[in-house]
Amino acid sequence: MFVGGNRQCYRPFPMAAKTAFTKKELDDLRKRLLEEKEQLQVQLSTIEEATFATSQSELSGEVSFDDENADAGTFTFERERDLSIENNVRDLLRKIDRALARMDDGTFGICSRCGKPIEKARLKALPYADLCIKDAQAQTRSR
Repeated sequence: MFVGGNRQCYRPFPMAAKTAFTKKELDDLRKRLLEEKEQLQVQLSTIEEATFATSQSELSGEVSFDDENADAGTFTFERERDLSIENNVRDLLRKIDRALARMDDGTFGICSRCGKPIEKARLKALPYADLCIKDAQAQTRSR
């Protein structure tokens, strides 16, 4: 909290620290994020194309008298797996877009919960991370 005159101004967390990354490090991380985004978009397109290539009866789970239950079960399992992968890819794309936006607005590397710098090693491993290790662990425990 900071007090100015008769007015009090509350901040959601302490004054955010500046990112500890050099311009070159940020450029390298941006390049990695953009490359990963491109790969994920190709993967998503492949999944979507495979889904559209699947017949309506296969999507609905309808089976003919000639199909065996094991075949229908296998198809259902594979479809569920593909949907899960598709959701994971979309989630990673959103995280990458948010990381790129944070780079643009100067908040990359700052924990979105506590406002402290995110560990460099964490960001080098997961450049789209928006929580420091402590807050990420707390979030995981609360689930």
